[in-house]
Formats: sequence, C-alpha cells, structure tokens
Amino acid sequence: MTDTRLADDARLRLTRFGIGLEAFTLAWNVVGVIVLAVLAYRSASVALLGFGLDSLIEVFASVVVIWELTAAGERRQRRALRLIGVAFLLLAAYLLVQAVVALIAGHHAAPAPGGVGWTTVTALVMFALAFGKARTGRRLGNPVLTTEGRVTLVDGILATAVLLGIALDALLGWWWADPVAGLVIVAYAVREAVHIFRE
Repeated sequence: MTDTRLADDARLRLTRFGIGLEAFTLAWNVVGVIVLAVLAYRSASVALLGFGLDSLIEVFASVVVIWELTAAGERRQRRALRLIGVAFLLLAAYLLVQAVVALIAGHHAAPAPGGVGWTTVTALVMFALAFGKARTGRRLGNPVLTTEGRVTLVDGILATAVLLGIALDALLGWWWADPVAGLVIVAYAVREAVHIFRE
C-alpha cells in the first residue's frame, strides 16, 4: 500500500513538473509570437515569419499537452496527437507558399539585430525545455509529452536554422538563405506531422 502511494506521489510530481514545463513553453511562445510578428514585419523576413508561426503552433501544442496531462486516457492521447499533427500540416502549407513566392520574386529581407538576439535565446531555452520534456515524458510513459518534447527540440534546431539564414543574408548578402530557412521549417513540419499520424 505504501509502495503504491509512493508511486502515485512520484507520478503526480512528474505530471505537475510536465505541466510546469508546458506552461513555461506556452508563456515563452506567446511572447515569441508577438516579438517575431513585429520583427518579421520590420525586416520582411520569411524565416522570422515562419518561426513566429512555428511558435504559434508550439502554443497550441502546449495547450493540447496540458489538456491531455490533466486527464490522461488513450482516447484523449490519440486526439491530442492528431490535433498537433493537423496544426503542423497547416503551418507547412502556409510557409511553402510564402517561401516559394519569395524565391520567385527575388525578395530581399532586411536582417534585424533583434531577430538574431531573440532567435539565439529562444534556441537555448527550447533545447533545455526539450531535454526536460523528453526525460519527464519517458518516466511517465506519456507519448504526448514525449512527442511534444521532440517538437520543442526541433523548435530549437529551427531557431538555429533561422539564425543561420539571417546571418548568411546579413554577412554575405545571400538573400535566398532567408526563404530557404523557411523551407527548412516546411520540411520539418511535414516530417513531424507524418510521424505523428503514423504513430
């Protein structure tokens, strides 16, 4: 009886910690959506716009995971995973159009220092959160938290890709690096959606 109670207490603590990680991710990305919208508008950057939309998807994903963790069940888990998958497909479709139009039109973004700063800090924060979610999800045996942890990890990788696109544009004048970084986000979004639906 005591062992069961200890196991239940440990699971409750892990669940609360997982919800805390998602709440922090949610708050960070709400701020990120606003910051990136302003920076993308000022610099006309497809990559920053895409990263802002990805942050919006991450907000939605965090809400879904918190909803799932508050009352776990196999049916709710499947529904939560499908919702995250659909969100990624919508993101991919929108960004594909934006990036292709920018490449065809030869659109030149105006790199902004603020974009570099925010993206750098976001990459570091996302890598740390991804580690926490992956570890907590595995210990809980929760596929939704583990999957969202993967999403957060790739979010950090995407921030790095966007940073590279901005840097190449600013330092070498490679204007096409910005929309190509947007296409990297498209590829990632489709890959994650396919992976989610296969599972």
